[in-house]
Amino acid sequence: MVLAAAVQTEAKVGDIDYNLEDCERLVNRAAGDGASWVVLPEFFATGVGFLPELAENAPPADGEPTKLLARLAQSHGIHVGGSVIVRDSDGETRNAFFLYGPGGDLVGRHDKDLPTMWESALYTGGTDPGRFEAGEHSVGVAMCWELMRSQTVARLGGQVDLVVGGSGWWSLPANWPLLTRLEPGNQVRATRAPATFARHVGAPVIHAAHAGTVECRFLGTPFTYRGHFEGGAQIVDKTGRVLARRSREQGEGIAMAQVELGRTTETYASDRFWLQQRGTIAAAAWSYQNLVGRRFYDRAQAARRKEINA
Repeated sequence: MVLAAAVQTEAKVGDIDYNLEDCERLVNRAAGDGASWVVLPEFFATGVGFLPELAENAPPADGEPTKLLARLAQSHGIHVGGSVIVRDSDGETRNAFFLYGPGGDLVGRHDKDLPTMWESALYTGGTDPGRFEAGEHSVGVAMCWELMRSQTVARLGGQVDLVVGGSGWWSLPANWPLLTRLEPGNQVRATRAPATFARHVGAPVIHAAHAGTVECRFLGTPFTYRGHFEGGAQIVDKTGRVLARRSREQGEGIAMAQVELGRTTETYASDRFWLQQRGTIAAAAWSYQNLVGRRFYDRAQAARRKEINA
């Protein structure tokens, strides 16, 4: 058994200094309460929205966000992880989850495989298996909609004793009245995702989350998006039983529980792409924004290379 902590933040999107200070305070609190595994959300250093500057200003893999993870892990003698957009030595930006061990050493890194919607404009996907050894246990990583897809179960199912990760799952636009009626279903899917995934993958999940608000352009349209992150930081056992959860309405804080590490038989859903049913509008928006986002990313990368070579 380990005492696990899933951190829920209310990030200021794009404000790295504020967000790192906030995360440090919350990790210190969790460690002070005895947690030996602490997980920060996806994009813990920045939050996320369609803001090109998140990619333009991305730190290197050994930048301040990962230095903070290493320092906190070493100072408390615990495992600490979270994801951040980084610019790698090949010039590409990626959404990378870093896990550091009690000595402050890097245990492993996983690059999210498929950027989701406007994320496609900010970074490119990865191809690694997202599995690594942490002492006597095998650990897998799954972030946000990686928790929603059968292919993630295929790469982790029956092979890991713990899944760590987090989400930057946003709401449907609150300023678009025609879509507000669909938001309750979106929130349910976000809240259920870690437990549904745990049942399929056969391992406990430590899932961190964002719970603040966000406003940005809506990729591929002339409209403004105003909404919120869905929250739902939680600790789930390998059967999918939720041991601790923090709702969006509870805001910033920590979900903490004792959880037994270990694996059981996975139930790989090979007959479908999504582990939860997606609505027609959501599926169409996912496909459209992924296409538009990849084109945006490619143009931005080409412009950056041209500027560097000028």
